[in-house]
Amino acid sequence: MKKKNRVKKNEEFQDVFQNGTSNANRQFVVYQLEKPDQPYFRIGLSVSKKLGNAVMRNRIKRMIRQAFTELKDEIDSGKDFVIIARKPCSDMDYEQLKKSLIHALHRSGVKLAKSSEIRGK
Repeated sequence: MKKKNRVKKNEEFQDVFQNGTSNANRQFVVYQLEKPDQPYFRIGLSVSKKLGNAVMRNRIKRMIRQAFTELKDEIDSGKDFVIIARKPCSDMDYEQLKKSLIHALHRSGVKLAKSSEIRGK
């Protein structure tokens, strides 16, 4: 994931939380904020210490980033996303996590071009 595709600063996170919309499933909370003048999407990740030690938290973040990298051509550009991982993520493998993330993105109204192909796998 390139640096331009990351939400890093606290002010940017707060902007998404306060002005964006949110949706959730059991594993993730997805906040999104429209940025029409931005030609790409950006993501910010939040993984609490409740989910495990640093190794587990970094593993979850790597898997979420990898899922977004694989889905980058199908996700709407011009948005900022903040993904908050919940407790069940710590017990999931990559395929389960990706499927759950796609489900959470669908619930939040993000259009995935090839989502039916992904869901079939």
